[in-house]
Amino acid sequence: MDFNQLIILKQRRWKRAAYLLILILCVVACIYLMVGGMFISLFSQHTILESRLLWDLRLPRLLAAMIIGASLGIAGATLQVLLGNVLAEPGVVGISGGASVAMVLVLFFFPFAATPTVFMLSCMAGALVFTALLVFMARAMRLTTSRLLLVGVALGILSGAVVTWAFYFSNDMSLRQLMYWLMGSVGGVTWPQHTLSIITIPVIGWLMCQGDRLDKLMLGESFARQLGVNIETLRWQLILAVSVLVGSAVALGGVIGFVGLVVPHVLRLMLGSENKMLMPLSALGGALLLTSADLVARLALKSAELPLGVVTTTLGAPIFIWMLVKNHDSR
Repeated sequence: MDFNQLIILKQRRWKRAAYLLILILCVVACIYLMVGGMFISLFSQHTILESRLLWDLRLPRLLAAMIIGASLGIAGATLQVLLGNVLAEPGVVGISGGASVAMVLVLFFFPFAATPTVFMLSCMAGALVFTALLVFMARAMRLTTSRLLLVGVALGILSGAVVTWAFYFSNDMSLRQLMYWLMGSVGGVTWPQHTLSIITIPVIGWLMCQGDRLDKLMLGESFARQLGVNIETLRWQLILAVSVLVGSAVALGGVIGFVGLVVPHVLRLMLGSENKMLMPLSALGGALLLTSADLVARLALKSAELPLGVVTTTLGAPIFIWMLVKNHDSR
């Protein structure tokens, strides 16, 4: 088998994986809409109550889970190239924490401005500050992979401490109730909140088209420049895109960790590292993972719902530990 045949075979594997993910996502989405406190068939006429449950509660929640999952999956894949670190993920390196800090500060100091648009803008600003800080520290201080990861974890811990202090000194019950939501939840998402999706979806689509430039960036900055890539412009574009996705994800569903870590890494292990195909599949895989996790969160308990962030963390933490141990062994 010659080189061209190997390339064609690998492209077929990527395409089969994409078709399989789309099929599974469609099946899970149908199950998601049907099951719950009341079973609703998608293939029969609905009563008024069933229509309200389906269109006003389950469908916006399903779309939120899919969009947040796609955002976190593709943001994680982008960060891993941008920071040169396979362990990079918005939750692990503290970017989601930065978005949550900005959102809590708005609620704490400017409760009169607590609207979805203000939430999104504040979360984007917090995510942008933390992302830019990580990138500049990595470049200026020439941090190793392990040190960069530790800096990100420290930023995440710092953001968690700020949020905890804000809740501790607050007498506002809405802030205390927000503590549960920040653990990750799409249970209260309504159609008006999907104005965030109008901004998020084009950014996801743009990142899907950046695979070629990301592949060149993985070769190193000097090689990428020789191949015609404007490194500075691309870096800021990626920082802004990641900030928009993470900020809107936190504004819509709270802090949900490990999606951006698990999905790209599993795809790399199974299929390879070609970003041209990895980016779209990371979005599909993230949507599938978060939709499945929210289905588990809805159905695991009869009298309550599990926080979505707890479910994804339970799935992702063992994989994260395995990745750390594997990387340590490889050195």
